[in-house]
Amino acid sequence: MIKQFGKMELKDVQRLAKRGEGQLLEFKKKANYPEKIMKELVAFANSNGGTLLLGVDDNGDASGVREIDGETFLVEDAIEKLIRPKLNYSVELIRVNEKKGIAVFQIEESHKKPHFVKDNPKTRQGTAYIRCADESLKASREMREIIRRRLKAKDIQFTYGDKENTLLKLLDEKEQLSLQEFAKSSQLPTFVASRTLVRLVLANVLEVKPSPKGDLYSLKK
Repeated sequence: MIKQFGKMELKDVQRLAKRGEGQLLEFKKKANYPEKIMKELVAFANSNGGTLLLGVDDNGDASGVREIDGETFLVEDAIEKLIRPKLNYSVELIRVNEKKGIAVFQIEESHKKPHFVKDNPKTRQGTAYIRCADESLKASREMREIIRRRLKAKDIQFTYGDKENTLLKLLDEKEQLSLQEFAKSSQLPTFVASRTLVRLVLANVLEVKPSPKGDLYSLKK
């Protein structure tokens, strides 16, 4: 962690907040439940990075929060205790007035992903999240595998067989489908369908889009 002071001004934060929450930006007014904030930070690290503004309302009002140092400490303490592997981030404190401030947490896209949030002290690994628009979603087993294997940067080679041809035919009939739809339509065991989809995503034949209802796969454009 790198704590920075003076690089940003309040007007810079206000300008940023006006954009609204999105793929790279999240607002939190307070750190009452720091464990919930962890999923946002992990989602950024597992995706393309992002910024968390602590002390900003959901509507983008950058009014700040009292005792920003204490609020920041709660988040940093949770990062240390609940996120694995260790998260690379920086935080800058911006004073709104004598009593209130805003903390700007900058999260880099990680080279150690996927990162996990420990749901409870007895959990060895925890839950991974990814960023999708303005939401942080629980990463499916397939997404975790894709994230992990993409870091290895190895070319994925495969031959078109019955499974692949069936999948391409299905995607000719509809633009996108889920793992469950592919497994059912192709009469494949779920683990075989899963492995096929992951391999084709890594080979840049398919693209995957996470959603609250599950991952959706489509032909790479």
